[in-house]
Amino acid sequence: MSYSYARINLEKTNYSKIDNTDIIDYYPRMPQDLDNIYYKYCNHHAFNSVMPLFPIEYEENTIHGYYDTNHDGLYDDYHNHGDSKIMVGFSMICEFDNENAEAYQFAWDYRRPKLHLGLASLRHECAYYKEKGFKYLYIGGADEYKQKIDGFEIMSPAAWIDGRWTIDGFEPVQNK
Repeated sequence: MSYSYARINLEKTNYSKIDNTDIIDYYPRMPQDLDNIYYKYCNHHAFNSVMPLFPIEYEENTIHGYYDTNHDGLYDDYHNHGDSKIMVGFSMICEFDNENAEAYQFAWDYRRPKLHLGLASLRHECAYYKEKGFKYLYIGGADEYKQKIDGFEIMSPAAWIDGRWTIDGFEPVQNK
């Protein structure tokens, strides 16, 4: 478990957006559809405890949907309703202003592991928000796998001493 908080300095990234993704507008079944993916994600990881997602979060945040277009029967039980794209993952992003966004929830179903959707989605989101002019993408805990992303920075403990915290209290990780 990680207790350090991290962000990506988007100026230090050079990723490309991926093709099989869209920004999803809210629709009435969105909470059920995405909760189904979230359940599969949590079950795959066998988390001891999880934070529930609330319907209002789907309405108030930007949802990036990630898709699989391979119709080999693997997803016949899914909610694709005959669509050529099958949503297999999503990211929930809070855009605080024109420079700062937080990727605070990601989930995918792991049904086709070769997609490697975890890091692929994070790189896509770096490219997407950098293109929109954002400076930072906050990514929650400084988990080891996230350190593979260019521009990775960790919040400095010294930035919190005596209430002197500033937005620039992040330190770049060496070689990033």
